[in-house]
Amino acid sequence: MSLFDDIKGVLIDLDGTVFQGRELIQGCAEAISAIQDSGRKVVYLSNRGNHSRDTGLMKLREHGIEVEKNEIIFSSTVTARFIKKHYPLASVWTLGNQGLKDEMQEHDVIVASQPEEADFVVITLHDEITYEELNDAFRATSAGARIIATNSDKTYPDENGPAIDVAGFIGAIESATGQKTELVIGKPSCFMVEAALEQIELTADQCMVIGDSLNTDIAMGNMQGMRTVLVMTGNTTEAMLEKAPKRSKPHHTFQSLAELRREL
Repeated sequence: MSLFDDIKGVLIDLDGTVFQGRELIQGCAEAISAIQDSGRKVVYLSNRGNHSRDTGLMKLREHGIEVEKNEIIFSSTVTARFIKKHYPLASVWTLGNQGLKDEMQEHDVIVASQPEEADFVVITLHDEITYEELNDAFRATSAGARIIATNSDKTYPDENGPAIDVAGFIGAIESATGQKTELVIGKPSCFMVEAALEQIELTADQCMVIGDSLNTDIAMGNMQGMRTVLVMTGNTTEAMLEKAPKRSKPHHTFQSLAELRREL
């Protein structure tokens, strides 16, 4: 049986799988095009919570990847949908880049005008953070706002190697306030899977997930009965793969997404 037998849809991670920071990983655009040309559906499922889908759309298209906005699912997107569905009149305070606030506003989530007015503090990556912004999130949480995180990844790969991710910002607010994060939306959660399967209109067993993280991409796919493919262009080292527990072991491992082109 070949890698893509019985697979009708592919869920592709972005950071460390397609991109390293702002740079496209060599051969990835051609591999994705080949998957699309084979007739399989593609959805981009990323724990990136500080970007909006508009930003993701622009970045993918600038690198020659054909994609529609609804095929991009960020943890910021799923977080906004969750809050709007389950807490329609709640207001939020965001700790993250502008993209997180943009996703909230696009989904008609109420953004508080003052930190103390917020029902929730939503935490994601913020690579331009100031002390004032961090302190505003502290003020909101100290006033009773509950904490939701777009994801809890410790690091993500950029052009210079591993960089601090959302876990560092969660830790700062939790440590300073004594409050704990109530909910983490991003992979490997069921919330991300449900959003992806709803968009791709397939069942989990018809899908493959391709990513660079054992604890998010691979663990999520294994729990859902998807075919899991690890690429070694991001967070995972050979030593980490060797020591990984069964639940995080991929079905297949490749050095790069680009190598999958020859499997079609």
